[in-house]
Amino acid sequence: MNETLRRALLRARLSEEDVAARLQVDPKTVRRWLEGRVPYLRHRWALAGLLDADEADLWPEVRAERAARSRPAEIKAIYPHRHAVPREVWLSLFGSAVREIGILACSGLFLAKDTEILDALAGRARAGVRIRVCLGDPDGPIVGGGGEDADLAMAAEIRDALDLYGQLRDEGGVEIRLHRAVLYNCIFRADDQLLVSQHAYGILDARAPLLHLCSADGGDMVTTYLESFERIWAGAQPLA
Repeated sequence: MNETLRRALLRARLSEEDVAARLQVDPKTVRRWLEGRVPYLRHRWALAGLLDADEADLWPEVRAERAARSRPAEIKAIYPHRHAVPREVWLSLFGSAVREIGILACSGLFLAKDTEILDALAGRARAGVRIRVCLGDPDGPIVGGGGEDADLAMAAEIRDALDLYGQLRDEGGVEIRLHRAVLYNCIFRADDQLLVSQHAYGILDARAPLLHLCSADGGDMVTTYLESFERIWAGAQPLA
């Protein structure tokens, strides 16, 4: 039974026959709606208008269908900020790579400081996975909107990250470059799967929302971010 629809009819003081007459359908059709069948779109709209209700409230199936339509298939998850991403997600992301791993960030120090993640990256490198790390140039202009002190702190953070990521080069197949781009997002790649941090002006990277994306037929979100990665990588300077 569609209890929500039944209660809405009671509140409106409408019987099955009243609804049938106003919508010009058979009373048996209204009864089937009350028993759980979802009406055709024109009948949903008419009945929702008659009851002064949202069709998604009367038929939860419609709400689920709306959500499925409004969320691209490439979006696997959305996190409100970096700390909301479980550590296991990062490990699973990099551990799943069979062809390539890419890290594009200002410093990416939060990953480099995690010895288990660094070990996972080293393990992928030993397995023949290409790893590319592209960080901000600590000697270049750092645009963060935080002032001189913040820029100096970021430069120091980048150097710390370079020391840690630099250990990976002993494994072979690991390239590190320095960029001077103004990043609109950080991109963490494992083959066709990405975690993308969406930057907001004046807000710390750790507080920026993240998208977890997976390549899907007919989608172009992953392709767009990969193209962005490649453009920045092409203009970055190899670490000496």
